[in-house]
Amino acid sequence: MKLEGKVALITGASRGIGKAIALTYAHDGARVAVNYVNNSKKAEKVVAEIIEKGGKAFAVKADVSKTTEVKKMVEAVIMKYGKIDILVNNAGILIPTMLMETNDEEWDRVMEINLKAPFICTREAAKGMIERGYGKIINTASISGFGCAPLGEGAYGCTKAGLIMLTSVFAQELGPKGINVNALAPGWIKTDMTIGKSGPEADANVNKRKAELAAMRRIGDPQDIANLALFLASDESSFITGQTIVADGGRADFVSHG
Repeated sequence: MKLEGKVALITGASRGIGKAIALTYAHDGARVAVNYVNNSKKAEKVVAEIIEKGGKAFAVKADVSKTTEVKKMVEAVIMKYGKIDILVNNAGILIPTMLMETNDEEWDRVMEINLKAPFICTREAAKGMIERGYGKIINTASISGFGCAPLGEGAYGCTKAGLIMLTSVFAQELGPKGINVNALAPGWIKTDMTIGKSGPEADANVNKRKAELAAMRRIGDPQDIANLALFLASDESSFITGQTIVADGGRADFVSHG
């Protein structure tokens, strides 16, 4: 029960990595706020699963790229649980297009969700953390933010590189206030962002190629990332801040990993 007595707000927690983190945190004693923007049924299903296993959780709707909605979300969590100890900026989108084919609307939306939203959420949630002199902030970046992002992930990679820098800067600003700020950099993880859009055969081929590029010879599971997020949310990581920790199975196709 590493997180017993803690309150965690996880953005984009109705599916994928966010869902795995929410379930893991609840299992280890945290009260969890499951953020979503569109799919209330999936969010409530996550909440129900947590409650069924004896945990505490509730769903909170917000477009995390909009300050007014983030403020209301933070207020709702504090009203429900009294505080926010842990913030996981997990919400993210990928619009697979070559940069030369990316239009202004696509670029802006990826920037808003993947980079602007973590800035807003951190700014608003950290206010209460500063008052209490304690907090854990974890950003979901990507190995696409290192070296050179794969073709078709240009805008996405730029946001994740920016998020890595945002992590470092917030760590310096908030460290004296007792707040740890770190980031996760997942590799190819089996989620609905990466699987299920091209058909079973195409997915299998992609997964096979990605697995061959990893030293562990497999692709990742959301639980692989949730386990790391648990460590960074616990007091076991109290002397770690400003870091971006890669969890990619030992990928060999990124410049920074050579």
